[in-house]
Amino acid sequence: MIIVTGAAGFISSCLIAKLNQEGYNSIIAVDDFSYPEKEKNLLEKQLVAKVHRDDFFTWLDENQKQVEFIFHLGARTDTAEFNYDLLDRLNLDYTKKMWKACVKYQIPLVYASSAATYGGGEHGFDDRTAPEKLTPLNPYGESKNNFDAWMLQQKEQPFFWAGLKFFNVYGPNEYHKTRMASVIWHTFNQIEQTGAMKLFQSHNPNYKNGEQMRDFIYVKDVVNVMYWFMHHRKNSGLYNLGTGKARTFLDLAKNTFKALGLEPKISFRPTPEDIRDKYQYFTEADMSKLIEAGYDTPFTELEEGVEDYVKNYLSKGANW
Repeated sequence: MIIVTGAAGFISSCLIAKLNQEGYNSIIAVDDFSYPEKEKNLLEKQLVAKVHRDDFFTWLDENQKQVEFIFHLGARTDTAEFNYDLLDRLNLDYTKKMWKACVKYQIPLVYASSAATYGGGEHGFDDRTAPEKLTPLNPYGESKNNFDAWMLQQKEQPFFWAGLKFFNVYGPNEYHKTRMASVIWHTFNQIEQTGAMKLFQSHNPNYKNGEQMRDFIYVKDVVNVMYWFMHHRKNSGLYNLGTGKARTFLDLAKNTFKALGLEPKISFRPTPEDIRDKYQYFTEADMSKLIEAGYDTPFTELEEGVEDYVKNYLSKGANW
């Protein structure tokens, strides 16, 4: 059996879709399951059981001999969350407990870290940089970085593990994320409602409006890497998961209009006050470590990913 936590969420549900496509149907979905807006992410997925996250470790104690692999992707992912107790409980303490369980039962583990650990990028975006040297811009990034730092200090490890620093992931099954969904999702919905798109203004003199840059990666590439790690099971470590190529928010918005066969109508609005001073203006993953580990599948170009997402999912109201 394969465990996927955060199963009803964006990346996790896409991972389950990928596993099902590859013939893996003995999947245990772990989540809260009290959010009806995410229910359709698990429709038509092949699962053995759903286990509430609060009951999972009891379940694992009873079923650990049948577990082949754990993907721990469940977390509080809102970068505007300032409830430290909640972040410590869900992102730090829960993941420590998962690590210890994987050590105890020697179960291979892939877990979600985040590019938010890099903060403003003043120390670069190299996954070889020690977590203690990084300065995240928000409590969410701190919670992820704190676990990475704790984990690297542990003498006991699962026989294989990988912590993946997700950069800006976009694609199907993210509809429930609302404010935290990708700019593509927001652009599509604003076009549907108004025929136009409003991007955040730049409040940094080094970047023009809309020319803030991020490393945007299609969720299908993300799950391909995780699937590869499930079979690779060597070279444990922290790994960036982006494309290695930063693109502008204008690129995203313009390509969304293009996928809909429309001329771009883009304006700008002030970045919300609560995230303005925590805003990343540039991210670009150094992908050399993953490539050196043997991953050689090319990443989807932004234009191709946006077109697939818009035409085959957003326009059809479809999930993966």
